[in-house]
Amino acid sequence: MLKIEHLTKRYRNLTVVDDVSFAIRPGEVTGYLGPNGSGKSTTVKIITALIEPTAGKVLLDGVDVRRDLAGFRRRLGYVPEEAILYSYMTGLEYLELIGGLRALPPAVVDRRANDLLELFGLHPYRHVAISAYSKGMKQRILISAALLHDPDLLILDEPLSGIDVTSAILFKHLLNELARRGRMILYISHVLEVVERVCAQVVILYKGRVRAAGTVEQLRGMMNLPSLEEIFSQLVEQRDLEAVARDIACAIER
Repeated sequence: MLKIEHLTKRYRNLTVVDDVSFAIRPGEVTGYLGPNGSGKSTTVKIITALIEPTAGKVLLDGVDVRRDLAGFRRRLGYVPEEAILYSYMTGLEYLELIGGLRALPPAVVDRRANDLLELFGLHPYRHVAISAYSKGMKQRILISAALLHDPDLLILDEPLSGIDVTSAILFKHLLNELARRGRMILYISHVLEVVERVCAQVVILYKGRVRAAGTVEQLRGMMNLPSLEEIFSQLVEQRDLEAVARDIACAIER
């Protein structure tokens, strides 16, 4: 289990993440939601050890991940929000590079890379430079790279960005299958319908603090609202968004 305990990050007088605690259990997809600027990306950067917290800990199976960062990263698969790739490489070359950095045997890398490229519909383009890939193709390469070493923990930050409908449906099935096989998955997304469908637990962040956490059913009961979208809007947005939409439409008609 991955436990985030009292995580805090301050930049001078600005508190970006404020005493955040939650857990990601094996066999579950945990949704991490919040509007832009709520602290989601900073939380992810702390969990993945890209930045240091001001306070708090990230524990994997009860051990602070910073005690053995190399060991933690061997168990981690990460899809960042921005697709940062070596565009001069081909898709296959990129996965071979990642496999080498993960110290996987070449035969294993070759088999898994080609299998993933085939399953994600990229095998015909395996020798094409990534610079020629669409945004969705690049995203599928990032997902393939995160899965290549068979990690215990997956952190997926807006993984469906730019992905076509068929690939998005495949990805939802993949999340469920990976959870069924015991993986720990943290899923960050603005697509609330997908979160509602695939996540066993949901954590809602607003202005750096956890506003609500629990199953979708628990949150529905607590808020007496039928959908995650309405729950999210109630917790993080004080304005009547339908009224704002009407005002915008009226403004452009004047």
